[in-house]
Amino acid sequence: MGGNPPLGVLFHWLGGFASASFYVPYKRIRLWSWEVFWLAGGIFSWAIAPWVFATLRTENLLGVLGATPTRTLAWCWFWGAMWGFGGLTFGLTMRYLGLSLGMAVALGLTTVIGTMGPPIFHGTIGEIASRLSGQLTLLGIIVTLIGIVVVARAGSAKDKDLAGKVSEGVMEFDLKKGLLIAIFSGVMSGCFAWGLDAGQPIRDLTLAAGTDPLSQGLPVLCVVLAGGLTTNALWCGWLIGRNRSFGQFFGRGSSDISGERVPLLTNYLLAALGGTLWYFQFFFYTMGETQMGRYGFSSWTLHMASIILFSTLWGFALKEWKGASVRTRALVWTGIGILMSSTVIIGAGNMIDAGSLPEAARSEQQ
Repeated sequence: MGGNPPLGVLFHWLGGFASASFYVPYKRIRLWSWEVFWLAGGIFSWAIAPWVFATLRTENLLGVLGATPTRTLAWCWFWGAMWGFGGLTFGLTMRYLGLSLGMAVALGLTTVIGTMGPPIFHGTIGEIASRLSGQLTLLGIIVTLIGIVVVARAGSAKDKDLAGKVSEGVMEFDLKKGLLIAIFSGVMSGCFAWGLDAGQPIRDLTLAAGTDPLSQGLPVLCVVLAGGLTTNALWCGWLIGRNRSFGQFFGRGSSDISGERVPLLTNYLLAALGGTLWYFQFFFYTMGETQMGRYGFSSWTLHMASIILFSTLWGFALKEWKGASVRTRALVWTGIGILMSSTVIIGAGNMIDAGSLPEAARSEQQ
């Protein structure tokens, strides 16, 4: 299946935009502790939205999952749970390594593990590297890593410009502890791609049931995100118990200095919006993946590049870069340009491969 790589890149950009945007509604939630709004939004991200959209856009969802081998379901859930650990420890990476080094190590590892892990595991990396199309795709991955490093350095420079000193994260700098946490976070975060890869039998079953190929990955998300929900719910539950913040779900124990009570309806609506936006990153990711042909593994790189690209642009829109020096702004725009070029290179590699598939198919038939 050759797919349509330009359309795939567009879907990945939409997913990256959704991922970069989901925290904007969360910022407007008032008088809720982090663990409360994170879990409230997460219920929409990892439980409600996956099942609603999979039910609407696929055929016989329950029948497909019921016919899926238990081993497949277990692996998809397991990799989703491991990915949850990566997200929960990402903040500690920034704390002990600072923005520049922390982002470069964690996001770089996430990109490499999530992208290169499946083809290495399946033994197809040699075949990929032997083709011009594969070489272009691999080059795009390398360019993405360069872009991540440049944007991370720009973020660190911005903190110094605005604060006039190193950030608090760097003040707590601990190279040994920070690198260990960054490696753990990067490897665990990349596990999401492994979960999607393990879900191929689910895709096969839902296609056999008559699902549109564009939506074949949605049932897989129901299982993988259930793993992520497990990890995050356990952590948030522990925090809620420790901080005694459970009553905030019902408006109890939350008020500001003036005595104003928590705006429950508004908070739940914002959590629902943010959580659904978060889900949409993978809604579009699975669609984009179907269009990338033989090199679907490159979807993870496109996903990471798009998230960083649009997160940085949101930073400009929200005036987070106001006051940064001209040199720092030039550095971040250079990073954005590199990330954009990486998506073009990966798309070009996939297009070359898509164009060569008919000839390859004929050769196999002969």
